[in-house]
Amino acid sequence: MFVELIKGMLGVLPSQCLVCRAWPSEAVCEACVSRFAQPKTRCDRCALPVPAGVICCGACLKNPPPLDACLAAVAYDFPWSDLIVNYKFHHWVGRAGAFGLLLHSTPWVDPALDAADWVLPMPLSSQRLKSRGFNQALVLAQQIAPHKINTHLLLRIKDTPPQSTLNRHERLNSVKDAFAVNPLLFPKVKGARFVLVDDVMTSGASLFSAAKVLRAAGAAHITGLVLARTE
Repeated sequence: MFVELIKGMLGVLPSQCLVCRAWPSEAVCEACVSRFAQPKTRCDRCALPVPAGVICCGACLKNPPPLDACLAAVAYDFPWSDLIVNYKFHHWVGRAGAFGLLLHSTPWVDPALDAADWVLPMPLSSQRLKSRGFNQALVLAQQIAPHKINTHLLLRIKDTPPQSTLNRHERLNSVKDAFAVNPLLFPKVKGARFVLVDDVMTSGASLFSAAKVLRAAGAAHITGLVLARTE
């Protein structure tokens, strides 16, 4: 654990770029951000890439998701996929600062955060939190909107298998009834605007499931915000 802690601390100090190894540099240098984090035209509701001029993908037109908007900073692809895996599973929490800058530089993210009443990091089950040691979504949220975070309003009430081990149908079923609004905080939901924060969006099953319970409790507007979107 001491070694992992030192790795996390090193992630916040100027050193080699984690992508191109330029020295000295931030965790990810400006050149690599410019090269690998170019904004894409994405579906307003699920953040999948769409052709220029298209607002909403066909799937979301046919079956609108419970999110009013969905934003993604980058594709879950090289080099971000490797960096996120190390951040998430190897305690390199020092990378969260670079990820926060990526999120802030994504079009429409800052307006969504400004308009939100609450920023909700996607909660982990107690079992997952114990095994991982930290909630990666919470650390991301702390980088972008620390004064709007509420970690008590949205609850994870069911432990589920890691989404990466499941196919789309299994993902949708596994997170059914996995979330709930804290019954003591229902008054904070009605009429409020929310930003749900997560690290990676694949099928959208977790975000959609969480959004449904917020919508049922009276949420006025829900934006999904993820660091990376699989494509």
